[in-house]
Amino acid sequence: MSLPVLLAAATPSPSPSSSPSPSPTATNPATATLQDAQESATNAASWVEQNWSTWLSIGLRVLLIVVIAAVLRVAVRRAISKLIEHMNSTAQAVDGTALGGLLVNVERRRQRSQAIGSVLRSVASFVIMGTAALMVLGTFEINLAPLLASAGVAGVAIGFGARNLVTDFLSGVFMILEDQYGVGDTIDAGVASGEVVEVGLRVTKLRGDNGEIWYVRNGEVKRIGNLSQGWATAGVDVTVRSSEDLDHVKAVLNEVGETMSKAEPWNERLWGPIEVLGLDNVFLDSMVVRVTAKTMPGKALLVERELRWRIKRAFDAADIRIVGGLPAQTEDEAAPADPTAGMAAPSAYASSTSPQSQAASPLTPPNVTK
Repeated sequence: MSLPVLLAAATPSPSPSSSPSPSPTATNPATATLQDAQESATNAASWVEQNWSTWLSIGLRVLLIVVIAAVLRVAVRRAISKLIEHMNSTAQAVDGTALGGLLVNVERRRQRSQAIGSVLRSVASFVIMGTAALMVLGTFEINLAPLLASAGVAGVAIGFGARNLVTDFLSGVFMILEDQYGVGDTIDAGVASGEVVEVGLRVTKLRGDNGEIWYVRNGEVKRIGNLSQGWATAGVDVTVRSSEDLDHVKAVLNEVGETMSKAEPWNERLWGPIEVLGLDNVFLDSMVVRVTAKTMPGKALLVERELRWRIKRAFDAADIRIVGGLPAQTEDEAAPADPTAGMAAPSAYASSTSPQSQAASPLTPPNVTK
């Protein structure tokens, strides 16, 4: 017999009772699902155990960044508010005095300080919170280069589209920071002139001489003439007859100026003596005397009106005649009236022998014979 046949004969044949037992998966699906869940949970727990320290460090870092940013923002905003309150209290302390009229206007300083405070608070919040946001993104290992590049492109696009708005805003910020004008000032902005009612970061409101309100964009203002800063000059020209005694006229004007300088409320509005500068113009029948005074800003017109009023009353009392307009002429120098000035010229028709009268006479009717 051959070797394969012998091996086959030696191998016992399987009996029906010794068939292989079914696997647990085939017999109980619920047990298999439970084992898969246990395996998944074990893997998740292992993954969490491996990465929990990284998560904890990132969370603590983000929390620390947010807390520091919030505390720093509140502290900076409070410091700015305290500074603004100090500026307003200083303005109220000197208000109502001559120095206050020059340096401080409560409403002007209040609006200016509020505008400056608003700008500073907004800039501080933007810088602090923007920096904190970038630090949080960097903590999560996010690449900030594409984000910053996109923000730069968006900023350029917005800048081109809203360049007028940006120009108005920046001009308003520098106008307020440099204190070029404020509420209550009388300014000439080129495009409009009047008294400043409100100063904003984008628009300035002016009230014109007729009561109209002008809204002037800060970016359109190329030059500003402020008539209310420092001091103002009140000037009055007094025209008298050329025959008047100059020494007497000057003495009366000096007396008027001295009296007005001591009277209320002109003693505070006048920041210098009323001076008689002398003759400004000399004509054949009149001469002009110039009177000036340094006044509080914005009070020059009131001082001029009051000075004219007092000069007129003083000249009337001193028998000094004020002239102007048409050449002055006294009653003695007036020419006698012509009695024939109101009579019409004689007519040619008044004489019956004139050719005009004969031509206009009716024709004599011819003699009729019977």
